[in-house]
This record gives sequence, C-alpha cells and structure tokens, in this order.
Amino acid sequence: MPLRKSDRAGLVNNAAPIAGNDLEGAGQMAGAQNVAAPQSIFRQSSHPTALFFHLAFRSAALLTYLLCWLFTSNFVLPFVIIVLLLAFDFWTVKNVTGRLLVGLRWWNQIREDGSNEWVYESRENRLVNATDSRMFWMGLYVTPALWCVFAFISILKLSPGWFLVTFIGIVMSSANVVGYTRCEKDAKAKVTSYLAGNSAVQGFVGNMISNRLGGFFGGGATTAAPVR
Repeated sequence: MPLRKSDRAGLVNNAAPIAGNDLEGAGQMAGAQNVAAPQSIFRQSSHPTALFFHLAFRSAALLTYLLCWLFTSNFVLPFVIIVLLLAFDFWTVKNVTGRLLVGLRWWNQIREDGSNEWVYESRENRLVNATDSRMFWMGLYVTPALWCVFAFISILKLSPGWFLVTFIGIVMSSANVVGYTRCEKDAKAKVTSYLAGNSAVQGFVGNMISNRLGGFFGGGATTAAPVR
C-alpha cells in the first residue's frame, strides 16, 4: 500500500533527530579523546607524580631561560631562579624519580683516604613501567643537549653571563646522566653475572646427575655380561 505524503513527512521528521544525535554523540566522543590524549602519558605511568616532577623542574628552567626577557631586563633575578630550578631538578632526579621510575639510585661518597667512591644501587626484581622508563631517559638525555645548544648560541652572541647559566645547566644535568648511565650498566652487569652463575650451577648439577645415571646404567650392563 503506497504511503501518503503526510506519512512520508512524518518518517523524515522522526529520522532527522536520530541522525543528529548520532553525529553529536560521535563528535563528543572524538572531542573527549582529543582532550584525554595529552594526559595519556601520566595515566600510563605507575608513578605519575614522580614523572611530573621529573619533567617539571627541568622544563621550568628551560622556559625561564627562553622567556625571561619578556618579563624583565634584569639578569640577576632569572639567574637565581634558573639555578634554583636546576638544583631542585638535580636533587629530585638523583634521590626520588630515578628510584621510583626506573628502580635505580646512585651517589658519591668520600672514603677515609680522601678518594671518591661511586655507589650504585638497583632494585631487586626490577620491573619498570615502559612509559616511566621512556620518559625518564628521554628527559635525562634531552635536557643537557638543549643546554649545549643554548651555550653555543650564547657564545655566538658574545653573552658571557648567559653562557655561565647554560654552563651550570650542562654540569648539573650531565651529572645525573653520568650517574644513571653507570648505574644502569652496573645493574645489567649484576643481572648478567647472576644468570651466568645460575647457568654454571645448573650445568654442574646436570653433569653430576648425568654421571651418576651413566654410572648406574653402565654398572648394570657390566654385571649382566657374565651371566650370558
């Protein structure tokens, strides 16, 4: 039976809001995904607070160096702020974020004879979150590289004061790079030696069991020979 014009108009009017609601819902979902995207790193992190402070102090020091000329022409105030941020970053990375994010810690102590000793510590059964590890090492290596670029630019501009700032940034950020790189190598060496020791023990036990079994079956064969 053919539909009347009024029936067709009613179907169109009823279908339009449904399509509009679907499109609006899809747009809201896409917008929610876009808003949540910048937070995905911290959501994937096992220690989001530590990850935030791992990036916060060094980022603040770099931004202060780049943008301080917009707010003041004084050199002393930005210098003090940058050095304080670098000191906070050095202490935080050395004592907190390295231990939480990658399970590593290092320090330098002075012996009784006056010589320096590097001490490396790694967490047992070290299971590291992939996001934490990636962001930790990325922030650790990128920061001194950026300070080196800024130091080169300050040399080209013949700015000894700002070169001093960049030099301090290079030294304080590179100290953690050297310490954690050595600590990572020491942790890998410990794991390698542990696995090698286990392999040697397993090989010794396996050889001993094989010799005992071989002697047992070999002895049975020699005693059976005279009977025949």
